[in-house]
Amino acid sequence: MIQNRAEESLGQRVRRRRKELGMSQVELSTSAGINQGFLSEIERGRRRPSKNTLNALAVALDLPQAVLVGAGTGDAHDNPQPLEVRHLPMLGTIPAGPPAQSQEQMQLFPVLRHMWTPDHYCLRLTFDSMEPTLKPGDIVLVHYRPAVDPLLVQGRICACLVDGEPTLKRVSVDLRDGEKVVVLRGDNPTFRPEIIDSSRELSIQGVVTTLVSRDL
Repeated sequence: MIQNRAEESLGQRVRRRRKELGMSQVELSTSAGINQGFLSEIERGRRRPSKNTLNALAVALDLPQAVLVGAGTGDAHDNPQPLEVRHLPMLGTIPAGPPAQSQEQMQLFPVLRHMWTPDHYCLRLTFDSMEPTLKPGDIVLVHYRPAVDPLLVQGRICACLVDGEPTLKRVSVDLRDGEKVVVLRGDNPTFRPEIIDSSRELSIQGVVTTLVSRDL
């Protein structure tokens, strides 16, 4: 008996789409930046992915997230549907000012309408400090929040300027020798944490919110 696609579970849709693309679990987990064992549990219906993981899977599987989670039923569910998009500035480096005024802006990038707000921009990564979570060539959505208090973005991946140099790191705040310091950490274990004390200049320019594109 052939199962109606509208009745498939999330895990079954992930598995079917992965096989349609000729991808192994290892290839999909690598592309989406998740653990292969966790992907296996998702496909078996034993684990439910977070919103960020679901988005990464949708990008890696080249499907709208709504289709992956099963929004809609019947023939319209499986047929290509026109997507309403808006365009945001696409930058190749972390801007030192408002994205729309950046001299680095060379193009616009389409995002789904619900992702668009005027205080966001797209950033094409050249950094490898956040691998395997984010990879060079990924395009991420960044919420422009200049000079946000590091306490408000603890644990988040942020677009920062340190002494004028751009870097993409997770932000945390520690107390060391009675002094509050900001610690910037990469997910790539080859990068040592960077301590930002009062002798250095730090500006958090934005917070990474979503992975919007990844080459397979």
